[in-house]
Amino acid sequence: MDSGDKSYRVIVSDEAAQMLVSHARFLAQVSETAAQHLITEFGEKAKSLENFPQRNPWLSDLLVPPGKYRKLLMAKRYLLIYQVKGDTVYVDAVIDCRQDYGWLM
Repeated sequence: MDSGDKSYRVIVSDEAAQMLVSHARFLAQVSETAAQHLITEFGEKAKSLENFPQRNPWLSDLLVPPGKYRKLLMAKRYLLIYQVKGDTVYVDAVIDCRQDYGWLM
């Protein structure tokens, strides 16, 4: 699975952006630093998907179609959920690992 010098376009859905804001808002109640770290790390992780997004494992759950979404852990407990279609990476969700994500179906 060599991606060579191939570059992917990363698109963050409005829903994923709202999820990030919601998580950051919740974190800010405890620590503004942690909230800022989450936002910064999201930007870095999303940018990293421009190169070899297939490096991350598939999201496996009985309620989620196999082989549809990949996951990328960030800030120890949040998952950046995305799918790769052609030369584009679609970031569809940012979820707390402790949440049930069967609704992604």
